[in-house]
Amino acid sequence: MILKELVNRKKIVVYAFVIMPNHLHLVWKMIELNGKEMPHASFNKFTSHQIFQDIKLQHSERLSDFKVTDAERNFRLWQRDPLAVLMDSQNKLEQKIDYIHLNPLQERWQLCEKPEDYDWSSARFYETGIDNFGFLTDYRDLL
Repeated sequence: MILKELVNRKKIVVYAFVIMPNHLHLVWKMIELNGKEMPHASFNKFTSHQIFQDIKLQHSERLSDFKVTDAERNFRLWQRDPLAVLMDSQNKLEQKIDYIHLNPLQERWQLCEKPEDYDWSSARFYETGIDNFGFLTDYRDLL
C-alpha cells in the first residue's frame, strides 16, 4: 500500500483515514518531498495507475467514465483540487477525525453500525490501539 510505503520512507505521517465507496478522507502530515514531487502527488499517481490497471482488466467498459480532455493526460481519477483543511488546533483535528470515522455510518452509506466495525478506517485503531494497517500514528501521542 502506498500510504505505508510513504510512511516507512518518512515522507508522511498518517493520523486517521477512511476509504469510502467513491472517496476517501485522510488526516496526514507531509514531511518532505518524495523525490521531486509532493507525497500527495505520489499517492495520486500510484493509486491512479493501480486503479486504472484494474479497470482496464476487469471493467474496460467503464474506462470512458474517466476520460478527460486535459493536455497532460487522457484519464483522471482524482479530483484536481481536493479539499485540504489546515489542522491548526486540537479541537479542529479531533472534529475532523470524528467526522471521517463517522462517515461510513451516514444515512447515505450505512456501511456499519459502529465506526470501529468498518474495515477501511482508522477508527478501530483509535478504539483498540491495534494498527492493522502498519502505518498509523496516534495524534494523541503528540499532545
